[in-house]
Amino acid sequence: MQGFAKRHGREIKRSLFAAFLVLAGCAPMGVTDVASRQANANIGRLPPMKTFAPGPIQRPTRSNQEIARDFIDLTFKLESGRTLNTFTRFEGPISLRVVGDGPVTLEPDLGRLLSRLSVEAGLNITVTDSENANINIVALPKDKMQKAVPGAACFVVPNVRDWQDFKTARRGIRVDWARLTERKQVSIFVPSDAAPQELRDCLHEEVAQAIGPLNDLYRLPDSVFNDDNIHTVLTGFDMLVLKAYYSPQLRNGMTEGQVRAALPTILARLNPAGEGLVTDFEAMTTPDWKFEMAKALGAGLAADRRELAARTAIAISRSRGWDDTREGYSQYALGRLTIASAPQDAYLAFQRAHTIYARRQATELHRAYVAVQLAAFALLDGDAVSVLAITARHLETAARYENAALLASLMMFRAEALDIQGRASEARAVRLDSLGWARYGFGSSSAVNARLREIALLNPIKHGRTSF
Repeated sequence: MQGFAKRHGREIKRSLFAAFLVLAGCAPMGVTDVASRQANANIGRLPPMKTFAPGPIQRPTRSNQEIARDFIDLTFKLESGRTLNTFTRFEGPISLRVVGDGPVTLEPDLGRLLSRLSVEAGLNITVTDSENANINIVALPKDKMQKAVPGAACFVVPNVRDWQDFKTARRGIRVDWARLTERKQVSIFVPSDAAPQELRDCLHEEVAQAIGPLNDLYRLPDSVFNDDNIHTVLTGFDMLVLKAYYSPQLRNGMTEGQVRAALPTILARLNPAGEGLVTDFEAMTTPDWKFEMAKALGAGLAADRRELAARTAIAISRSRGWDDTREGYSQYALGRLTIASAPQDAYLAFQRAHTIYARRQATELHRAYVAVQLAAFALLDGDAVSVLAITARHLETAARYENAALLASLMMFRAEALDIQGRASEARAVRLDSLGWARYGFGSSSAVNARLREIALLNPIKHGRTSF
């Protein structure tokens, strides 16, 4: 599988790999159409969109001591690093309204989220039409939103009720989270023209921050409250944190010390299984690593500077002994950044990330993301057996974590591998099955077709060569 990179690395075009890069934000990258010859036969009309049925409740798997530390670090800091002096939340029943015209999937996805918050976190959130709602979900076109907040996939702001109110208040102290003493009204701004999965992911992350912690921690392997954006649907850990957030033992105005003192009793009651687990405190993430990762993942820098930042982040994580999600994510970022310029380096980086993620059950979804990259390399080499083996291990994981874009991509790779093996009817069936998930994960027909073409272009059999 590694051989093709040594023999044909300079032939690999960046466009062939565009579909396999996961961007920062609330959801996987939207796929753009690619100017290329048609790699697949016309698939005709797409099948109906597929969506996920409610699954079993997932429980956190780490000790309550770890969760207590995470709770404090998530609660008393902002993502910018600013310290929050007091604990804040909504008091009493929480009301929510939707403003603007969202896609048809917004209402059912929001309904499922509110149902989960009720069942798993014990929260009473009711839908209303009143402009005095505690939470306002404002759907508007992405380009309009990003003119005001460049690069934002979605975001939440306190003390505003709609877009006009936000534009009026956005440079003032009214929208400063650090000045809050109690949460009374917030607005969540989401893209009305995004793929259904991207919109759903925004709902999960921003509603969770509207009612709970405002910070993200890179060290968390099992949470939406993480800047790596691997988890996009609220996890068992997240639900426990939100349930603890609204425990009667906590109240607005409490200090960090007061919350810290109350947490052991709260968590013992809410999560008795976490009392007997071994505690493994991960080291705090240092500002220098965050700075390098921000450069590696951000736009506006030259490719070589971003690559250097990723390599520096790897060096920092190794020097501090972070043999965890942080080195794994650093390696993953390096792989993404070197696919076109140094494919052999990219392949090795993805392999290292996969090895790190394989050490823990909590990072099985992370492994599935890396598997897409490894499947791309195997397909380029015409290695159908490896493609089928790689994808088979992660289909269930993608489905369990409700990631339709990831699931559809894995299935599309399987279809190409089956074509290589001459199993045309099986390939057609798998490809057709992938399209329903792709409609949810990628959105428009053009985006789904682009994804199909990008993956098909990696298939050497379809382009007059037997392998790389």
